[in-house]
Amino acid sequence: MVNLVAAQKPLMNGLMKMAGVQPYSVEIEPGTVMNFWVPCETVKKPGKGEKKVTHLEKPTKPVVVLVHGFAAEGIVTWQFQVGALTKKYSVYVPDLLFFGGSITDKPDRSPTFHAEYLVQGLRKLGVEKCVVVGFSYGGMVAFKMAQMYPHMVEAMVVSGSILAMTDSISVETLNRLGFSSSAELLLPNSVKGLKALLSVAAYKKLWFPDRLHKDYLEVMFTNRKERAELLEGLVISNKDATIPSFPQRIHLLWGEEDQIFKQELAHNMKEQLGETTTFEGIQKAGHLVHLERPCVYNSCLKHFLASLYAEQVNK
Repeated sequence: MVNLVAAQKPLMNGLMKMAGVQPYSVEIEPGTVMNFWVPCETVKKPGKGEKKVTHLEKPTKPVVVLVHGFAAEGIVTWQFQVGALTKKYSVYVPDLLFFGGSITDKPDRSPTFHAEYLVQGLRKLGVEKCVVVGFSYGGMVAFKMAQMYPHMVEAMVVSGSILAMTDSISVETLNRLGFSSSAELLLPNSVKGLKALLSVAAYKKLWFPDRLHKDYLEVMFTNRKERAELLEGLVISNKDATIPSFPQRIHLLWGEEDQIFKQELAHNMKEQLGETTTFEGIQKAGHLVHLERPCVYNSCLKHFLASLYAEQVNK
């Protein structure tokens, strides 16, 4: 029987190419390959005698990097944002390691490791400076990128995420939501489990036939062993948690009904990060704010980007 989610992928890929991005794989080092969606205008046609593209042009517009969360690969997560941004910005959408065909044979599973390899991949694509937009798990990777590579990351927009997943936040969140582990929440292995994840991630109740849930599980939840290890590598001890000093502007763009990382966490984070951090809530939206209210989300995102680059011009 045809997998309905897999069958829609060619259509999604075609729509993304029409929006201005196309897939490209980067070998960061032997054993580690990261897939990206890159601006079409940076892709040169293969030279004479070449079977595939071996070199990309540098981006010509300000760069925006969209970093996905844990339940879907990059282009599925950001499908409603890409087309809204490509006219004014060079948009890059990575698939983090163990998502969407990105792989590594390295044993490290920490957000720091992910951030390092993502930066290496972007540099190989000719990206020197960028604004990073991170959702959920991708937000934690984005914070690490900004902390370690402040000359590359000019600013951040973070949705439904935190600086680091500490013991106390992990336990409180799982207990409140009624899950025994992060893997039970974020790596469902049944239709019932996927429905439970969607019920806490979305503000409105979403209805899909069980067949579609089953097909989604088969396509989107691959590399289960490695992803479970990523979840284990995410949690740090409370005593190891620190509040970095970020020179960049940070905009926290939140679904006001987020049940996974509640608004209170965002407001606390804003106070901890200081004057360079701003908060904006979107009504009638949960953790999946960029999917539930894409038009409002895109408007807020574009407004922040426009104000950021206007500031740079006026300096």
